[in-house]
Amino acid sequence: MAQPGDPRRLYRLVQEGRLRALQEELQAAGGCPGPAGETLLHCAARHGHRDVLAYLAEAWGMDIEATNRDYKRPLHEAASMGHRDCVRYLLGRGAAVDCLKKADWTPLMMACTRKNLGVIQELVEHGANPLLKNKDGWNSFHIASREGDPLILQYLLTVCPDAWKTESKIRRTPLHTAAMHGHLEAVKVLLKRCQYEPDYRDNCGVTPLMDAIQCGHIDVARLLLDEHGACLSAEDSLGAHALHRAAVTGQNKAIRFLVSELGIDVDVRATSTHLTALHYAAKEGHTSTIQTLLSLGADINSKDEKNRSALHLACAGQHLACAKFLLQSGLKDSEDVTGTLAQQLPRRADVLQGSGHSAMT
Repeated sequence: MAQPGDPRRLYRLVQEGRLRALQEELQAAGGCPGPAGETLLHCAARHGHRDVLAYLAEAWGMDIEATNRDYKRPLHEAASMGHRDCVRYLLGRGAAVDCLKKADWTPLMMACTRKNLGVIQELVEHGANPLLKNKDGWNSFHIASREGDPLILQYLLTVCPDAWKTESKIRRTPLHTAAMHGHLEAVKVLLKRCQYEPDYRDNCGVTPLMDAIQCGHIDVARLLLDEHGACLSAEDSLGAHALHRAAVTGQNKAIRFLVSELGIDVDVRATSTHLTALHYAAKEGHTSTIQTLLSLGADINSKDEKNRSALHLACAGQHLACAKFLLQSGLKDSEDVTGTLAQQLPRRADVLQGSGHSAMT
């Protein structure tokens, strides 16, 4: 039988919100153990037991600013789990509203990972600063853009009109993030209330339109084109277009949207490498994407600047099912600029045997 004050039992009672049993246990133990790091207050705040939280803080004088190994305080826990009554209680007792946990996250940032407007309002009304950034350069508005709740974005813009003027350390904006996650209504808010450049590029040269396309969010892409004037021919830092990025991620519907609806050349090449979408799909082993591209008229015999066909890239990546499909579709093996055949690239020499195209023709 566990001794009075056993930490495991205490944490279980707090987690379950059993205040009366917790009171009896602590009285029998003659006090609160007060371990370093994670405390009973953290546990109570995380699980939303406001009565237990108040009891521990008031009856036993537990420190509401205690930090665990991640430097989280009870306020971080309550905010991250959306427990408004616990947040209000801690703030009412003077908890630091902009305290930092590991990686420089504030309670407001934690609250913005949840779609709980009430908690966000509570923190802001107690002075939380939406403009503070974590170690990656994200402020609370940027984090909220990832979650995509339009009401929260509207609120943050109302209380802090400049919150949208932010970018991460790799120059990604909230518009990039909302587009990548496919949050159509959030993107509408950002386009209406913020002044983002249509083709603002992050450190990799990626635009919000590219993010939407490569993640298959056609509705967001259409909105960025129609309402924001995004450029279809924009290139990333390697000279790749939205079509190429869709091929990398295997977004077949997005590829059809670009080629069939918008008239993008299915064989358009990346500026620096001369790779086509077919090359990119083969490099990643996306057989279904290769099928889609060929059905849209892609040139199966296209070569890059090193005279490599899609077969070379499929074999180099050990995507053997993809390589066999290319051979069965009529692609002939040929030498690249170094005199290397695609069939020489797989680790096993026999993997393409039986395809009927194992020799150069």
